[in-house]
Amino acid sequence: MIEMTTQEDWNQIQEKAQDQTVLVFKHSTQCPISAEAFDEFQAFTAENPDYVSAFVKVIESRPLSNQIAEDLKTVHKSPQLFVLNNSKVQWTESHWNIKKAAIAEHV
Repeated sequence: MIEMTTQEDWNQIQEKAQDQTVLVFKHSTQCPISAEAFDEFQAFTAENPDYVSAFVKVIESRPLSNQIAEDLKTVHKSPQLFVLNNSKVQWTESHWNIKKAAIAEHV
């Protein structure tokens, strides 16, 4: 799993999403709901290591988090999960709806 902290990190993830499924998680390190959702995300990625998975800490990397929302043409939420493929958002979910089983259904 890749922690994105720079624009270059995000650019590399976007490149990978051109021809493969990529999961991107926006995580608030100060939110217990986000911590629970991040655990679900990590559980999924641990069992499915073939997917490219990345996350951004929205407080610590605010400009990057905002750029991701802008690039994906979405309203910022945290926690928030995106499944990207063919450079497009195939599925997005937030808060309590981020569950390992739900991710599995949408990749």
